[in-house]
Amino acid sequence: MRQIAIYGKGGIGKSTTTQNTVAGLASIGKKVMIVGCDPKADSTRLILHAKAQATVMDMVRELGTVEDLELEDVLKVGYGDVKCVESGGPEPGVGCAGRGVITAINFLEENGAYTPDLDFVFYDVLGDVVCGGFAMPIRENKAEEIYIVCSGEMMAMYAANNIAKGILKYASSGKVRLGGLICNSRNTDREDELIEALAAKLGTQMIHFVPRDNQVQRAELRRMTVIEYSPEHKQAEEYRTLAKKISENKMLVVPTPLEMEELEDLLMEFGIMEAEDEAIVGKAEGVA
Repeated sequence: MRQIAIYGKGGIGKSTTTQNTVAGLASIGKKVMIVGCDPKADSTRLILHAKAQATVMDMVRELGTVEDLELEDVLKVGYGDVKCVESGGPEPGVGCAGRGVITAINFLEENGAYTPDLDFVFYDVLGDVVCGGFAMPIRENKAEEIYIVCSGEMMAMYAANNIAKGILKYASSGKVRLGGLICNSRNTDREDELIEALAAKLGTQMIHFVPRDNQVQRAELRRMTVIEYSPEHKQAEEYRTLAKKISENKMLVVPTPLEMEELEDLLMEFGIMEAEDEAIVGKAEGVA
């Protein structure tokens, strides 16, 4: 069983990418479980065709204790026989959402959710690796294979580099490795070349370039993956290709993160940022 975590900047499309990739794996006969590690609990909605499923933390609050929780209360089965669990989080403004991740994974382990027939477990993780709770899948050697969803936008690349730093930190004490970058395209200039170059500097690969296509949004409006909604569409084939590449991937590395200056130099090299005199940095064009 391979345990994989998907990280990336908030809003980059991690949950959509994860669910479509998992659907692709299910379509080739792989047994998969998704563990949503985001308080929004939107990591399984396309697989279950639901607005949201009951989360581990919701049920713990309702029951008063995790000891009274049953696996069938929080584990549902959706498209392609994919098992789905959402960790959930605290009520807004109260407590640390990362605790929900820790509670959920411990509960799943103790109650036999990780069955021998599983080929993959995917952890869809909130945002950046800054909070100990959200870093838990790699800190505690739960997920040993990491993929970072990014795009050619600067902050998405910055987040990818920051996540690589987190992987490097935990790689020395565990088996966690970076499997590659998934470029979820935003149609920026020379985007595929830029992410290929970033991957090379990190010592990894761009495992797949997912083009931008409105079919993804059409499927999401129906709470479905593209693979289920329109299996013959070219975008469904992109996700099947990504799934196949992940299934066959052997390139797992300890990354070599960049310094901020190196990242900016890369953006300048590709014409995303112009080389500016320090005196005018932060001033609008045409303003003296």
